[in-house]
Amino acid sequence: MNHFPPPKRLGLIINGVILLALGMIAVVSFINLTRVEVGSVFLIALLTLLASFTPIPFFIYRAYSLWRANYHLDRDSLAINWGLRVEDIPLSDIEFVRSADDLTVPLKLPSLPIPGGILGARRHPDLGVVEFLASDRKKLLLIATAKRVFVISPENPVEFTQVFARATELGSLTPAESKSVYPSFVVTQAWQSGLARYLWLTALFLNIGLFIWASVIIPTTPQVALGPQFIGSQIETVPSSQLIIFPLASLLLSVTGWIAGLYFYRWEKERALAFIVWGSSMLTGLLFLLAVLFIITTPV
Repeated sequence: MNHFPPPKRLGLIINGVILLALGMIAVVSFINLTRVEVGSVFLIALLTLLASFTPIPFFIYRAYSLWRANYHLDRDSLAINWGLRVEDIPLSDIEFVRSADDLTVPLKLPSLPIPGGILGARRHPDLGVVEFLASDRKKLLLIATAKRVFVISPENPVEFTQVFARATELGSLTPAESKSVYPSFVVTQAWQSGLARYLWLTALFLNIGLFIWASVIIPTTPQVALGPQFIGSQIETVPSSQLIIFPLASLLLSVTGWIAGLYFYRWEKERALAFIVWGSSMLTGLLFLLAVLFIITTPV
């Protein structure tokens, strides 16, 4: 089997810089959020935190997908791996392989074509639906099948084309079956499990309840006792706005646990780990909820 990975260095650097910038903005916003009183500044810090944190899982997945991306070519099939997206194409189903520069009507790139992640589908007037699984717009190759045209970007397009031509001439040793796996398929497959649905929904409702509870407490309670308190010592209080730490931390851990669980759920032997991770996320949300209950019932 021949491996033709896409160019990765520039894409990983760009995704790393974006993640670092978003992380720094989120941390600064989080620190400001815990230090200010409820008001306009508090609201701005909260919105900035949410706006910077929300895309972080997206860019983490893009970086992970690029890091694991590869094109495998042998005498039987072409396998395209891009994160959770997998496409196995029998060589007999491939109608042609050619450079995107040979088209009379240029390809339109999908939205957000950041180097290292040119992903998505577009409709071309001559080719129909075109799916991009590429990282470098300067090295795009078209892989045409009867159903769809794929756009890839091996590090060496010329060598890839030559190896494909030799493999086609030699013929297939073992008939291969086509296979398409999308990231949404893993979510759909896990959702069919009653236990997974219960763990997901419970963690979701716990986080929603925690956010609602904190948003009700913060405006009505100026000060809360946060931190270790010792018998006989004066109770130290802080602005109630610091309670926002609990729902935000719970949400962060829940999202991380949900994604990690999906990663393990892809393999039958690892699915027990997925349920353990999702169960831990649910338990963490419950513990944060109890922590807020304990704090507000502590006399100030």
